[in-house]
Amino acid sequence: MVKPATKWLRGLLRAGKAQQRTATKLAKVLFGPVPAKAKPKPKAKPRSKAVAKTKAKTIAKPRARSASDAVPALAPFATPLSPPRVRKRTAPPPGKWLAAHYAPLPELGQLPGRRLPYFLYLPEKAPSAAMRSRGRPLLVMLHGCEQSATQFADGTRMNRLAERKGYAVLYPQQSLRSHARRCWKWYDKLTQEGGGDVRLIVGAIEQVAARYAIDRARIYICGISAGAGMAHIVALNHPHLFAALGLHSGPVFGAGHNLIGALGVMQHGAAARADAAIDEVLARQPAFPRLPTILLQGLADKVVRPINQTQLVRQSVRVNRLPFDTVVTAQRLPGGAAGGRNPAHAYALHDYQVGKDVLLRVAQVEHLEHAWSGGDASLPFNDKARPDASKMLLDFFASHRRR
Repeated sequence: MVKPATKWLRGLLRAGKAQQRTATKLAKVLFGPVPAKAKPKPKAKPRSKAVAKTKAKTIAKPRARSASDAVPALAPFATPLSPPRVRKRTAPPPGKWLAAHYAPLPELGQLPGRRLPYFLYLPEKAPSAAMRSRGRPLLVMLHGCEQSATQFADGTRMNRLAERKGYAVLYPQQSLRSHARRCWKWYDKLTQEGGGDVRLIVGAIEQVAARYAIDRARIYICGISAGAGMAHIVALNHPHLFAALGLHSGPVFGAGHNLIGALGVMQHGAAARADAAIDEVLARQPAFPRLPTILLQGLADKVVRPINQTQLVRQSVRVNRLPFDTVVTAQRLPGGAAGGRNPAHAYALHDYQVGKDVLLRVAQVEHLEHAWSGGDASLPFNDKARPDASKMLLDFFASHRRR
């Protein structure tokens, strides 16, 4: 018979091993694979000169290299669908591609704070008569982990669409000094409450809107993965700044609060916090305006699993105070041949409509993993198969203006 104390000790050991496995998995997810410690080489046993010569000849022969030797380890936080192809160079869109940064003014007696670099695309196309009087619409795009702003712009092809539609596009970029994988810290509680990078991103938006002819009633924000989580936080803390919000493969808002918690949210969502987090936002801002939102999610995503989109739908319904008689329409659009010239994933589309306004659009894309739908597959984190997420976002944003 095992004594109670012995049972307790065995349980404690098992719990310790489980925590160690969780911590190791989390480290791989957020910071890449942890290199294994090199094992000390065993001391060579003394051998005769004849044996030593034979061994030297054997070692000198080249070893046949297996295919697995050439495959690098990948951080699973935002794993590409496949190794990127050699990228064909295409002519960039004809507009201006500007690099700048936002640096908040230091408070009296304090040193200057952290700067936020950003890139800005201004279309060459002449503005329409309405844009000449009101200014151009501005789209804010937040990249995911292990992406730069320029890679995000190239992969989504957003600048090409913006050129045709006359949008200016702002790409804030997380610094490597702030996070080694360029991840926005969407899981940080201070950030979720409007601090940290939120202030820098809003400062960059205000700076661009002041320097260029921007329509303040048509500013939109979107992102993918960690960028989607940050876009949601920025919009919830500054709802009067944005006309609409777009989230591609994003985590549910209001949970995490540490690295282990962030991994749990990405894999399982946060059902216990989904409603309460929005209630806290509404309590801080009783006059919270409507926030039209479009949610895109790959159903084969194993990095940020679809349960997050389900809970984001609940949060959007709650923050927009959608009535019980909200009209919900659903349709399913078929896919195309996977190996064809223009492959397409089948996807379902749900619209939540109040009056003439679609306040929530939910797109669920079959077979899409953790990647931008309809992007440039020569770059990581992009899937070339349609639907074209960039086009879907701009089509949704075009029907919304901040009142």
